[in-house]
Amino acid sequence: MHDDDEPVGRVLGRRQALILLGAAGATLAVAGTTTARAATPIAGSPEVCTLDCVVKPEQMEGPYFVDERLNRSDIRSEPATGQLVPGTALMINFTVQQIRQQQCTPLPGAMIDLWQCDAFGLYSDIPSQGSSGRRFLRGYQNTDQSGAARFTTILPGWYSGRTLHIHVKIRTVGTNGRPYEFTSQLYFTPEFGAAYLRTDPYRRKGPADTTNSRDSIYRNGGAQMLLRPQQAGNGYTADFAIGLDLSNTQVGRPD
Repeated sequence: MHDDDEPVGRVLGRRQALILLGAAGATLAVAGTTTARAATPIAGSPEVCTLDCVVKPEQMEGPYFVDERLNRSDIRSEPATGQLVPGTALMINFTVQQIRQQQCTPLPGAMIDLWQCDAFGLYSDIPSQGSSGRRFLRGYQNTDQSGAARFTTILPGWYSGRTLHIHVKIRTVGTNGRPYEFTSQLYFTPEFGAAYLRTDPYRRKGPADTTNSRDSIYRNGGAQMLLRPQQAGNGYTADFAIGLDLSNTQVGRPD
């Protein structure tokens, strides 16, 4: 069993997230966002959009983060050899926005780190796993002027005690001028996960021993961190929008 994920920081529950925004089902006037879904406008009122730029729960960093500072969009390869790790391709399109004065605006220049295990549950550059010096499935991108960043990775495998997940860390500067760090994890629906684990190369290991409902970390806000991949050629693509309250120093403190 892996020694994963010691608690860190505060988990922001759904109720706390919605308090920040007013109420469940709230809409915000959105400035400069292409990710929000248009709502029916009311004559004479400012343009409003169904909230897509929503605060998400922080979750545990875990013991497998290594600050490699490896700037790349495609994180599938081992940098030393260029060899791709086996697994089904997954493209994740992030949109990062700042929530301020009840508006969502793009957040450029935010550093997004992504790291995960391979199709068989192994993380790179972890001495206890015999992967020291290897850097597959790790990398970061900076968001562009529209707050967007794109990664190409693989659907993750599993290891004992954890459901399928991908780690993400976003680093920027808070409204107080100090470093701001948001760390969480991305998940998949049980149906999607079970289906791809029956395909190569994942089926060699069999079904995961822990589902979302049995994962103690997922139960603390994981439903707000679900990816919903769509088929794209031989792989999948998924969009994920996130809003950060950069005035929240408790969330933004180093993890």
